[in-house]
Amino acid sequence: MQAQSKPTEMSKTVGQPKQYVFVLMDRFSMLSFASSIECLRIANRMAGRKIYSWTLLGEGGENVTCSAGTTFAVDGDLCELQRDDTILVCSGVDVQSATSKKLLAWLRREARKGVVIGGLCTASYVLAKAGLLDGKRATIHWENTDSFAEEFEDVTLTKSVFVIDNNRLSTAGGTSSIDLMLKLLANDLGEDLANSVADQLIYSSIRTDQDTQRLSIPTRIGVRHPKLSMVVQMMEANIEEPISPSVLAQDVSMSTRQLERLFRRYLNRSPKRYYMELRLQKARNLLMQTDMSVINVALACGFASPSHFSKCYRSHYDTTPYRERGSKSGTL
Repeated sequence: MQAQSKPTEMSKTVGQPKQYVFVLMDRFSMLSFASSIECLRIANRMAGRKIYSWTLLGEGGENVTCSAGTTFAVDGDLCELQRDDTILVCSGVDVQSATSKKLLAWLRREARKGVVIGGLCTASYVLAKAGLLDGKRATIHWENTDSFAEEFEDVTLTKSVFVIDNNRLSTAGGTSSIDLMLKLLANDLGEDLANSVADQLIYSSIRTDQDTQRLSIPTRIGVRHPKLSMVVQMMEANIEEPISPSVLAQDVSMSTRQLERLFRRYLNRSPKRYYMELRLQKARNLLMQTDMSVINVALACGFASPSHFSKCYRSHYDTTPYRERGSKSGTL
């Protein structure tokens, strides 16, 4: 895909299109990127004039391959931009490995100008690593929330599909880029034009920053039982310090035996087993996405000792936490 303008000439005069600068990182999410750029293209078409332009940058000016294996030719290397440009960093799987010192330094330099900077999909990690989200609200793909929260304590992480906090933007990935861009278009051009863009995309359910990115608990577990949903929600919110089944049962006005029967009937496992699987899932995310020690991962997931953690992990995943850490490769 070729951009509409080259980065060699980025000065603007009154009446020139507003420019978006897409920074493509290795194995970026094509859906997040394409969703964003299509909104700009359709906005120009609906307005009948070129309101927006865009350019694609990549480190070193080299071609960049997305997570689907398609290679994109960029328009140039990371270069100096104008203050009224908007940067959208596009990343995907294994964002930690794709984040370089050069990219972080470039983002910090552009941020000092007051440039609006956003991260699509997992790129909130890049912005946070550069220190650009300290004291701000942000979101990231739900699969990366555990590792992000552990590493960046100064960022207020939300579960929203997108977040706009002053001059920092972030999305949760996938089609959430459409929701962000429709909001930005509405701010620039009004709700009517943004709705026209949504209609062109056959996008009938526009989400706001108040909408959460994951499906509701009843939808995820395939069961619509209010007390079961409440217990699962409490489990998910208390991974580091697990709550005993008896306390969980008491909190939803049930006996422990009733709770056991409820889990067996709808989820085919005991509350204790289900809770353990949630904790192990988080542990695996931390092992694959962070450099936390195995001991710290164990503690973060409610295990009192590394040996117990290793035993439970091996029983569930048929490998040890240490081997899992050694085999991480950022695959899908």
